[in-house]
Amino acid sequence: MAKTAAQYVCQNCGSVYNKWAGKCDGCGEWNTISQETGFSDAVPKGLGTKKGRVIDFVPLAGVSHDVPRHISGIRELDRVVGGGLVPGSAVLIGGDPGIGKSTLLLQAVCRLADKVRCCYVSGEEAVDQVRMRAARLGLADSKVRLAAATNVRDIVSSMDQGDIDLIVIDSIQTMYIDSIDSAPGTVSQVRASSQELIRMAKKKNIVVLLVGHVTKDGQIAGPRVVEHMVDAVLHFEGDRGHPFRILRAVKNRFGPTDEIGVFEMAEAGLVEVENPSALFLSQRQEDIAGSAVFAGMEGTRPVLVEIQALVAPSPLGTPRRAVIGWDGSRLAMVLAVLESRCGVQIGMNDVYLNVAGGLRINEPAADLAVAAALLSSLTDIPLPGDTVVFGEIGLSGEIRHVGQIEHRLKEAAKLGFTQGFIPKPLRTKNTGQKKLSQDIKVVELEKLSDLMPFFAID
Repeated sequence: MAKTAAQYVCQNCGSVYNKWAGKCDGCGEWNTISQETGFSDAVPKGLGTKKGRVIDFVPLAGVSHDVPRHISGIRELDRVVGGGLVPGSAVLIGGDPGIGKSTLLLQAVCRLADKVRCCYVSGEEAVDQVRMRAARLGLADSKVRLAAATNVRDIVSSMDQGDIDLIVIDSIQTMYIDSIDSAPGTVSQVRASSQELIRMAKKKNIVVLLVGHVTKDGQIAGPRVVEHMVDAVLHFEGDRGHPFRILRAVKNRFGPTDEIGVFEMAEAGLVEVENPSALFLSQRQEDIAGSAVFAGMEGTRPVLVEIQALVAPSPLGTPRRAVIGWDGSRLAMVLAVLESRCGVQIGMNDVYLNVAGGLRINEPAADLAVAAALLSSLTDIPLPGDTVVFGEIGLSGEIRHVGQIEHRLKEAAKLGFTQGFIPKPLRTKNTGQKKLSQDIKVVELEKLSDLMPFFAID
């Protein structure tokens, strides 16, 4: 029989230690390590002489059984999960408190309840509180069954009865297993609770939607092993100062990753946004220095956003660098290339960069748009209002090729843009000369210095 052993586990990242320490070496956080009693998994003498059961292998070319997905009817949600929820899958949804996770899931299960048997288990609210929210959203007559429970043993027994097709667990940090001697929300409880729920979901072909809290740096709280256990991980992002909410897939076994769905918070709950580019550019002012429109790709969807830059003389010895919605280290790289390769004196100025609308951009194709916005602010010369910019900048000052150029240009042309500053398309023996969109005039740039004449910089 396995013996119990005391371990010290970081409640932020899940790192395990043999003794207590004030700072976690895994995530760098202080006072997050606490003692937990678990079972020792060590087997000092190996497997011994007892033989295991021989696994029955099957040929790869066998007949697969296609199970239809559960389509919620919320197109932005269905897009992110790959076209609908796959029976037997486990989906983890994380986000800041109050961002709208529970609202979105309640809207989704109420729509699905007309097709499949849906249950909503709340560990944070009473049943009447969930009913009040449903009434506020106009969903009071839905067929969803509600429960307020936190004991995983009871939930798994209910799933085993066979009358559930989809279940929401809100949230996984409130669930506990009574055989584990630790408080709900600890690493041991979160990991074990997730494992039991996912095991029953695979056995009974039930969709499990797990709601997860996030830490102060935006990561889903608890061990990273939970993200490896589930089939899809969705992050619900947004700024409280903006009505827009972005659902992003960072892992998906049944669809593309980095796909996004855009919602707007309204009185009737979360409303899907069919054309995010038009929404992000709705408040854009043309002929303003320091603004550039970037044509980016979020998964399979092209999205146009405005990048704003402000370059101002700094009264301090160390100039400020403030970035919202982009990587600060990439901004430092773009500034260094502008100075060393193009001779632009910008380092002693304060630099402020903002991606308008609350969207966070991760792809390197935004380098050229950021450089254009910086040069526009520095010279006080605005870019033409009908111009989009995208391209990756190398350390030697070259403009490198990016993918999906045709999709980016088509989205820009659809919104009335007539010109694009783009990298020179990559032409190989396999691809040959690819014909770009005829609806938009393109200016192909090979080096960052090719951008200087547009801002009267020699």
